[in-house]
Amino acid sequence: MPRTAPLDASPDEISPLHDRAAENLRFIRETMERAGAFTAVPGRGMVAVGITALAVVLLGPRNVDGVHWLTFWLVEAALAVGIACVSLVHKARALGIPLLSGPGRRFFLAFSPPLLVGAVLTAVAVKHGLGNLLPGLWLLLYGTAVLCGGALSVRIVPIMGASFLVLGVAALFAPPAFGPPFMAIGFGGFHVVYGVLIARWYGG
Repeated sequence: MPRTAPLDASPDEISPLHDRAAENLRFIRETMERAGAFTAVPGRGMVAVGITALAVVLLGPRNVDGVHWLTFWLVEAALAVGIACVSLVHKARALGIPLLSGPGRRFFLAFSPPLLVGAVLTAVAVKHGLGNLLPGLWLLLYGTAVLCGGALSVRIVPIMGASFLVLGVAALFAPPAFGPPFMAIGFGGFHVVYGVLIARWYGG
């Protein structure tokens, strides 16, 4: 049975017991939060991805339905994946969080399917000459992926996913000429803003 302070204990004897109990409860709560939420989402990596996306919008072709535009963004996607992976591994190691088990594994299982759907729909859109839909589709499905994975992460991540999702819906119904600005706002601006907030509030 747990030991309790005697009835005639002085306040000086009771206070350390209370302090230790409070510390134990705080440790248990923080441990449960770390075990249940994937906290290795890399804020600094997201900022870097946002900067490269803004560079592609500024330097790349403007015609959304063209092959060169698609090539630019596929290269940017590969670069973004590389940056995200490196920064993710770095932050996970710094926090001592495993990537392939526990919350990390659940995060990736929830995050990946919408991206796979996006790859399939990209091929279908290009095949049928619907490239002008790609900005909206990409923003919508990336937002869905972040929203799903974010349900297992810190609170700001699903908020970020919802922002991408809303922007994607708007892009789908906007004229094709608005595709590049929507890409700049989403993959550029949102990544930078949310990346800064995550880096500041959640340790990098």
